[in-house]
Amino acid sequence: MIELKNISKNFDDLQLLKDFNIGFKKNEISCLFGPSGVGKTTIANIVAKLVSVESGSISGIENSLYSYVFQEPRLLEWYSVYDNIDFVLKDLYDLKERKKIISSYIDMVELREYKDYKPKTLSGGMAQRVSLARAFAYPSDILIMDEPFKGLDMKLKQEMILSFQKLWQESNRTVIFITHDIDEAILLSDTIFIIKNRPAEIIKTINKQTYSNFDDIKKILLTY
Repeated sequence: MIELKNISKNFDDLQLLKDFNIGFKKNEISCLFGPSGVGKTTIANIVAKLVSVESGSISGIENSLYSYVFQEPRLLEWYSVYDNIDFVLKDLYDLKERKKIISSYIDMVELREYKDYKPKTLSGGMAQRVSLARAFAYPSDILIMDEPFKGLDMKLKQEMILSFQKLWQESNRTVIFITHDIDEAILLSDTIFIIKNRPAEIIKTINKQTYSNFDDIKKILLTY
């Protein structure tokens, strides 16, 4: 379990978190669900040690490695699809092992024919698939996904969700998934934390295993 206990975080005069507590089960997908501006990304960044806190403690992340998928792909424009993934692996594996890993992940996101293409020649959905493949290829313990499907049309979103599910099943790890999209939260998460207010509060925690009907979860999320 990754635990944040009694966390307080300020940005100048804005108190985003006050005595905030949350726990993420390892090797599961936890969703931070709620409107923009309530601190979802800040919570994830605290887990990733990208943001310091005023008070509180964090446990369960000792010696962890992280990978991140953002709203935009953030690929290196001067590198090919293959080289973008290779870039994060160079210090970890020899050439033979890297080739094997990269080929495997490029195949999983169905981009083999595009492995030598530069990011500017790819569609937005394809570029985001490269970002997913890169994040999973890196041997992280914790993967943070910050609204990675935002702005995609429905068809592309469905393709991306399928790519993510395929990658996670092959190499499941602890995922913190940020969204305010109800369908994404239901489809991808094991646990959904509904977060609102400022300072941020967990209004409700939903464990999907306790619900036999996803429509019931949707009705709950719609009330928030």
